[in-house]
Amino acid sequence: MASRNIQVNETSRPILPRHAKLRFDETRQVWVILAPERVLAPDEIAVEVLKLCDGARSVADVVELLAAKYAAPREAIVTDVVAMLQDLADKGFLTEAREKTP
Repeated sequence: MASRNIQVNETSRPILPRHAKLRFDETRQVWVILAPERVLAPDEIAVEVLKLCDGARSVADVVELLAAKYAAPREAIVTDVVAMLQDLADKGFLTEAREKTP
């Protein structure tokens, strides 16, 4: 499976690649990322972040939303979010949205 390696930073617009889907597994009652021959069960916080990774929002936008929601310092959130998203990107579970061409 070929994946586009990305370097996650605040300007990145992360999105799950076409081969990966975030789904709620009714049987196990957990969120999972499904990819060919792979399943990842992210924790509750990772799921919340991934739901915001729609390819339209930048990492900075996601961080701002989380900082407002949890009334937490932006600096603490950005470090954790970038590290988590980079880990998922390195494993092939995340890519960057491409610009749409007219």
